[in-house]
Amino acid sequence: MQRAFSLVELSIVLVILGLLVGGVLAGQSLIRAAELRSVTTEFHKYQAAANIFRDKYFSIPGDMANATAFWGATACPASAGTGTQTCNGDGDGTIDNAPAANQYGEPFTFWQHLANAGLIEGGYTGIAGSANIFDSSATINSPKSKLGNSGWSAFWLTSSFSGNGNEFAVDYGNHFRFGAEISGGGLFYGSSIKPDEAWNIDSKIDDGKPGTGKIIAYNWDGCTDAASHGGVTVSDRTGASYLISDISVVCSLAFVKSY
Repeated sequence: MQRAFSLVELSIVLVILGLLVGGVLAGQSLIRAAELRSVTTEFHKYQAAANIFRDKYFSIPGDMANATAFWGATACPASAGTGTQTCNGDGDGTIDNAPAANQYGEPFTFWQHLANAGLIEGGYTGIAGSANIFDSSATINSPKSKLGNSGWSAFWLTSSFSGNGNEFAVDYGNHFRFGAEISGGGLFYGSSIKPDEAWNIDSKIDDGKPGTGKIIAYNWDGCTDAASHGGVTVSDRTGASYLISDISVVCSLAFVKSY
C-alpha cells in the first residue's frame, strides 16, 4: 500500500528547503561584500605603492624618465622587451597615453614600473593592446580586481576637462579608474557595480557623493540623479546623489588625484 507524505513531513521538507535557499543567498551576499571590500583594499594598496615609488625614484611610475637605467631598455615605443625591460616616460608629471595601439604608453608602464620595483605583484607588458591606445587587459598590461571582471587603470585628465555624457566636469589629475573591462578596447571603466555598492565604497573612503571629493562616479547619467547631458554643470555635480534604489549594474569609479 502506498503511503502519502503527512503535512508534518511536508512542512519539514519545506523548512529544510527554505534553510538551504537562505544559506545560499546569505553566502552569495557574504561573497559580494568581500569583493566590495577588496576594491577599497586594492585602491589603498596601489596608491601606497605609487607614493612609495615616487619617494624612492623621485618620479611617478610610468612617467619616470630614467626607468631604463634601472630595468633595461627595449626598442621603444613599439617592441616588447624581455624580463623587466621597459621604456622611459617623458617626466612631465602626468600619465600620458600611448602613441598608438601595440605600443608602450604611460598608463601601462605605470603598472610595469611598479612591478619592476617590487611594489605590486604580477608582471605587465607596459604596452597598449591591439584595439586602441586605451586597450587594457587584466593581468596582461593592467591589474585584475578580485571583483568579477573588473580591473584598474592609471589615467590623467586635464584640469580644463569640461565633462561629457559619462564623466563629471572634475579636475581628475593623475588618477585610478576602477571598472569592468571594455569590449573592443578601453580603460577599465565599464559598469561593474550597482549604485548602492558605489555609494558604499564612496562612503567608506570619501563623502558618499558621486560628483565631489576623492571618488567620482563614472557613467553619471545611469549611476546618479544628475540631470544634464554633456558639459555637466557645477550644480548637477555638487548636488548629485547615487541612485541607490537602482539594482542595475551601471557604475564604475574614478579615484581622483591619487598619486
